[in-house]
Amino acid sequence: MASNLNKAKADMNNNGLLSYIHPAGWPFIGIAALVAVFLTLFGGVALMFGLIILGWVIYFFRDPKRVTPVRPGLIVSPADGRVCQIMDVVPEPVLGLGEETRTRISIFLNVFDVHINRSPADGTVSKISYRAGKFVNASLDKASVDNERNALAITMSGDHPYAGQTIGVVQIAGLIARRILCFVVPDQKLLAGERFGLIRFGSRTDIYLPKGIQPMVMIGQRVLGGETIIADASSQEPRREGEVR
Repeated sequence: MASNLNKAKADMNNNGLLSYIHPAGWPFIGIAALVAVFLTLFGGVALMFGLIILGWVIYFFRDPKRVTPVRPGLIVSPADGRVCQIMDVVPEPVLGLGEETRTRISIFLNVFDVHINRSPADGTVSKISYRAGKFVNASLDKASVDNERNALAITMSGDHPYAGQTIGVVQIAGLIARRILCFVVPDQKLLAGERFGLIRFGSRTDIYLPKGIQPMVMIGQRVLGGETIIADASSQEPRREGEVR
């Protein structure tokens, strides 16, 4: 946590507070500031609590710049967080990816992670499908079925063997998340690492790889959206395995 705060402070110094906070966060920051002012009426302890809440809201809506690797074929993480599942499953029908199994990488975002979602690869948004749902713990497998979600299908472009094939990315609301934001529209072109959405207050992001692409991350690994390479469409490397040491 301390290292995350230090990195956040460095990013703010480099970018300025206004550019560091995503615009969707300012209404919540304003509400938290008003609550903090109100709590001054109840003494120092209450004020301290209000300032802690205000600080957390500002920290939650941070939107730091990322350095995205740009070699053709690289697939980067769509979110910050911890890889909680890697499974071969049939994709959600709304993605239009067919009925063959694909590798699904699930990334769990806790309330201290950056919640901006980024495109995993260069491509064009071919489909967007939103569905209301429940708000169970996002780390559980049934969250992929029951929870509120927004699904994007992105047709990959570039000079690699999987150009023209489609990646599925699903924003899934978590236990306390109550709003999924999507910044893009169908037929919009995206670059790898480009921002496409935001999930408010704890969530999960799933990515469905095209058949034949193996994940280069492992369960339990921490990833950074727009930076961490999670797969390579130009590589024949087998699925990676890891262990805690």
